[in-house]
Amino acid sequence: MPTTAHTNVSQIPEPPVSKFLFGSTSTSLFWLVVRLYVGWQWVEAGWEKVNNPAWMGPTAGAPIKGFLMGALAKTAGEHPSVQGWYGAFIKEFVLPNAFIFSNVVSMGELLVGIALILGIFTGIAAFFGSFMNMNYLLAGTISTNPILFFLQLFLILAWRVAGWWGLDRYVLPMLGTPWFPGNLFKKK
Repeated sequence: MPTTAHTNVSQIPEPPVSKFLFGSTSTSLFWLVVRLYVGWQWVEAGWEKVNNPAWMGPTAGAPIKGFLMGALAKTAGEHPSVQGWYGAFIKEFVLPNAFIFSNVVSMGELLVGIALILGIFTGIAAFFGSFMNMNYLLAGTISTNPILFFLQLFLILAWRVAGWWGLDRYVLPMLGTPWFPGNLFKKK
């Protein structure tokens, strides 16, 4: 393994397949299709919730309470679908704050979808989408969650080029990354 002279840290070179798939703009059209599909799934789910007073607004919370009570019912038995630690998290933290979580889930789904469709902060949006999918899976819901989670993991890996056909193409060079400041933060 090559080492850098000034830091003496070993670095493993990126395999050519990985470099092509996750770092080459040649694959950006493929990632655009994946990004739009996943983004649309989130926009649909979020839009439905944002426009439903049971999810957003002063009476929010009933649907999420029902969902969470169903998840708690899956914590029983010899091989439960929902692990006990996650059931405790639901019971002690999420249920007492169902109103807040109802609003956060609704807006979160919509914002993740919009960000993915626009291709802005694609890796971050995919991370938060996968975080939501993982929570739905931990709560014992399958649906499209495994597929979306899987696709979003790859969008996270392809963050450098997944938003090439989107706003990331312009925003990322301007803002940069924590380890490499963009044009906006460079001293002239």
